Amino acid sequence: MSHYAELLHAFDAYAKTPHEHPLHANDIAYLLKHLFRDDKTRFFTTLDAIKTVTLGYVLLALPEDVKEKAIAHFSASTLSTALEYLESDDATDLVQDIHKLDTNKAQEVLQELALQDRVHIGQLSRYHNTQAGAYMQVELFDAHLHETIEASLSRLREKKRLGKLHNIYQVFILDDARHFIGAMGLEDLIINNMQTTYDTIIAAGTYTTRSVKATDPIEEVAKIFEDYDLSVIPVVDFKGHLLGRITSDDIYDVIEERATKQVYNLAGVNEDAESENQLIRVVKKRASWLGVNLITAIVASIVIGMFDATLQAYIPLAILMPIVASMGGNAGTQTLTVMVRQMALGEIDTHNARHALKREMLIALLNGLFFALIIGVITYLWFGIALLGVVIALSMVINLCTAGLFGGLIPLVLKHFHIDPAVGSTVLLTTATDVVGFFSFLALAQLILL
Repeated sequence: MSHYAELLHAFDAYAKTPHEHPLHANDIAYLLKHLFRDDKTRFFTTLDAIKTVTLGYVLLALPEDVKEKAIAHFSASTLSTALEYLESDDATDLVQDIHKLDTNKAQEVLQELALQDRVHIGQLSRYHNTQAGAYMQVELFDAHLHETIEASLSRLREKKRLGKLHNIYQVFILDDARHFIGAMGLEDLIINNMQTTYDTIIAAGTYTTRSVKATDPIEEVAKIFEDYDLSVIPVVDFKGHLLGRITSDDIYDVIEERATKQVYNLAGVNEDAESENQLIRVVKKRASWLGVNLITAIVASIVIGMFDATLQAYIPLAILMPIVASMGGNAGTQTLTVMVRQMALGEIDTHNARHALKREMLIALLNGLFFALIIGVITYLWFGIALLGVVIALSMVINLCTAGLFGGLIPLVLKHFHIDPAVGSTVLLTTATDVVGFFSFLALAQLILL
């Protein structure tokens, strides 16, 4: 039985069971995605069978085009009920998705929510999606300095019983003005005497003080999670008051989005356009970069046309010419990919950019010398012309060094001007390696062979 068929069977059991059947929201979203494509009628009946406690998580897990249809299908009342089961950060995301689709429905949904939920969503909505505050949730476990561990754990048990807290990893210790003092893992907390107060723990120094501000770039927060292997981090305002927390599941999404964006940009593809349901829009978005590629290809062809007499005199040049450009393009792509990825991870910055560029140039030079020797020998054995082997060998070294230089330099220059290093890098690199490759090869042939 296929995974799709298994999910259909599991969902039927889920829909018929009066109590909550163990079927994950992501599995339901996967099923809906395929039904949306294959069976629209079953898609809508499946939507209606989803339990309200799970509905919000399912909607968030759907692709954009499927999510739009699903949101439009439900009433504002159903959506507001589903929102009540979500944590504040997820609820904010879903309200924003509803707002993009239907402003009036979003207002209706908000009006049906409890006042506290509306306040939380309003607070989180003020942050831009590049800021840490947009990814935090206000539900957390905090304790006051003069409170005992027993009293705080009693509150935690009650909130867990009421379903108000999920995925609790740490207790955040606050003073009377709700300034963040420090955090302590639950596994460290329970080994203490239950009558111990938190100010005693603070005095002993068995806590951490790491936090981020709500206005900090989320990319920097993701780097902190990666560097220190965190599961959660507290979020404070500019005065140090505790506002909320960011958990690792949200950071995983940030890292995935960053990687996806880089891959799309390196290929000259618009990430948002690829989620479009209308084919003609996707075609238009891709065509813009293809148009740029066409212009650069014409430039390379003009360079070739400058040496038409040389090509007519030495036919083997036309056979060998693509090798130089191809090797330069591939070598440049390797350098470009490494540089963009390391820059995204924070491994290359203004302090070590020169060293990274020198390293890539050295790698390109060594590879150029190695493959120049190989192609020079092959050319001589193939055509029996020693000087032709020298020409292509020299051109190979020149173009691979050019690939290393531009593959490393282009993303650094783009970042200096606050442009995403992945955007347009490939087109610029291809232009450089093609033009330099063809020009060096044909110019050297004209100089040495004629």
